[in-house]
Amino acid sequence: MELNVCIIDDDLVSQFASRYSIEQSNSSCRIITCDNGEDGLDTFYNLLQNHEDVPDIVFLDLQMGGMDGWEFLEKFKSIPKWPKTTDIYILSAFTNSKDRARAKEHPMIQGYFDKPLSKKDVDKIFVPKAD
Repeated sequence: MELNVCIIDDDLVSQFASRYSIEQSNSSCRIITCDNGEDGLDTFYNLLQNHEDVPDIVFLDLQMGGMDGWEFLEKFKSIPKWPKTTDIYILSAFTNSKDRARAKEHPMIQGYFDKPLSKKDVDKIFVPKAD
């Protein structure tokens, strides 16, 4: 089964590193990249509107220009026909310990990883899904 993965991050180097780690862990992924939260929301809206598969997994940066990760989460949960099957993982430098604590408590967040995302991190997500 091909997984659909979305990386929402305004840092192109981080996008590349995340994509590389995901491809190393699971080569049969469809990967979408978005440059900020607004681009991510637009992507979900368009996929839903066109009756296409939405991402199974989202790697979301918290600190971005424009719409940040927290605002994305607030707006994401109000999408009509919200894809409740999408697992959201935070991918952040966590320079702010309040962000880490908030991410740990947030009901929509499945987990969080420090940048850069590694193959070992991705394996923690993909291996259980293969069962």
